[in-house]
Amino acid sequence: MTSLDKPAADPDESGAGADESGPTVTDKALLEAFGGARGMVDTTVPGLVFVLIYTIKRDMHLAAYAALGLSVLLALVRLVRRETLKHAFSGVFGVAIGAVFAMMSGDAKNFYLPGMLYTLGLAVAYCLSAMLRFPLIGVLLGPLMRENLSWRTRNPGRLKAYTKATWAWGLVLLGKSAILFPIYFWGDVTQLGWVKVALGIPPLLLCVYLTYVFLAKAPPPIDVIAEMEAEEAAERERARERLQAEHRTDEARTDS
Repeated sequence: MTSLDKPAADPDESGAGADESGPTVTDKALLEAFGGARGMVDTTVPGLVFVLIYTIKRDMHLAAYAALGLSVLLALVRLVRRETLKHAFSGVFGVAIGAVFAMMSGDAKNFYLPGMLYTLGLAVAYCLSAMLRFPLIGVLLGPLMRENLSWRTRNPGRLKAYTKATWAWGLVLLGKSAILFPIYFWGDVTQLGWVKVALGIPPLLLCVYLTYVFLAKAPPPIDVIAEMEAEEAAERERARERLQAEHRTDEARTDS
């Protein structure tokens, strides 16, 4: 049985068995885990450029090319600065798919459809994972907190906190979808674009804040990485002691 899943002795809601000196969560760390300020820029500004240019020029192709070009530029800036490219590349991919949808269909509103479908699918995944007691926020943040999946069997207080946080993400994103899809079906592209831009950052900040609140009140994470390192060090020490014992035995036999 590994340190990831071995049960603690008689755990309770206060997180008995948790390592009180384990890593703690901060609002800044959480924000960075979900992309940080640069990640929000990479995923929001191209959509703003699209709706701005389309509102002024009414040229879907120009707006799509401008948004895609900006996404590529943001990715190149990150590459030059040796920063993580995950959010920049996801932004480029998302904008490219949206541009293809819009130009192939001839409807500028379809520029936003892939992102809306992704948000809806993510919301459903969050809710389902919370219902199944395998909350996705715990899966995402566990490695960053050095607890991996130990919260599932050894730290019920954190399982409860991760479940609440996952429900928060799922319900907030469902609310966002409930606003955007009616505008997609019955509004025009400028209405959809401006509302989507307005709903880009605030829901994310709300979800990060709620996650921080839930985890701040939860028991500290169990540092399973430190546990495994300690086990490895103890095993090395036992091996060294065995070698020393064997050496002393050999010396005793030689003397006799």
